[in-house]
Amino acid sequence: MEKISIGIIGGSGLYQMSGLSDLEEISLETPFGKPSDNLITGTLEGKRVAFLARHGRGHCILPSELNFRANIYAMKRLGVERIISASAVGSLKEEHKPLDILVPDQFFDRTRGRISTFFGEGLVVHVSFAHPVCPHLSGKLMNAGKALGVRVKRGGTYLCMEGPAFSTVAESNVYRSWNMDVIGMTNLQEAKLAREAEICYLTVALVTDYDCWHPKHDAVTVDQVIAVLNQNSENAQRLIRETVRQLDAERPCKCGSALKSAILTDRTKIPVATREKLKLLIEKYIQ
Repeated sequence: MEKISIGIIGGSGLYQMSGLSDLEEISLETPFGKPSDNLITGTLEGKRVAFLARHGRGHCILPSELNFRANIYAMKRLGVERIISASAVGSLKEEHKPLDILVPDQFFDRTRGRISTFFGEGLVVHVSFAHPVCPHLSGKLMNAGKALGVRVKRGGTYLCMEGPAFSTVAESNVYRSWNMDVIGMTNLQEAKLAREAEICYLTVALVTDYDCWHPKHDAVTVDQVIAVLNQNSENAQRLIRETVRQLDAERPCKCGSALKSAILTDRTKIPVATREKLKLLIEKYIQ
């Protein structure tokens, strides 16, 4: 299987990637089950990339039903070292308007009971997650925005809620009092698992609405979200393509060695079955 170093995950409204050529559809099994859909590999801006529709083609998988581990593991199987993840979000601040694009640098977890780690089953690992977004990859995306004349905001906190219902007004106002910037339902688990898989990760947050706190926008509807996403889809795809074009092979960040000092378990105590299951992730550290 050829190595593909760049992964793209598309969320609501971004079910395919324009500009991909030499397409191939790959069905993968992982130790954690099947990913959301087959991965589409192809050439984008002269580089080989893998695209995954987060919710499956046709948008058939709820945020709470997503097999995040299978999605990220499948990317790792292909050799992916960087993931650019696009996601629809609601704004929790007046300054983040619908059609804005934000690259958050922090996450806040309001999900319940989702599996956010590859580890366990006799293997204890604690990765550093103080800075959950790759700064080098974020910098490349910001440069892409400048090159294209697309305004992108860098920084802010993405609050990840459970869903699938949108927030109540009370919840939305509490999140605003916490100084959260945007709200979504998917990206925290992706970021955690990407870090454990030693993959650089960033979120391209596409603002679709003002959640429900805004006096002139007192409800959020799917029709409204998709209408705004359709307007912003071209900019998002241009931004991703230009970022891919600018990426080189070198990764000067620390993402590629996230497990180096994170494995707590005595190597001789790791169960054989766990070693085999997670070989792709841990092999270089347990030999």
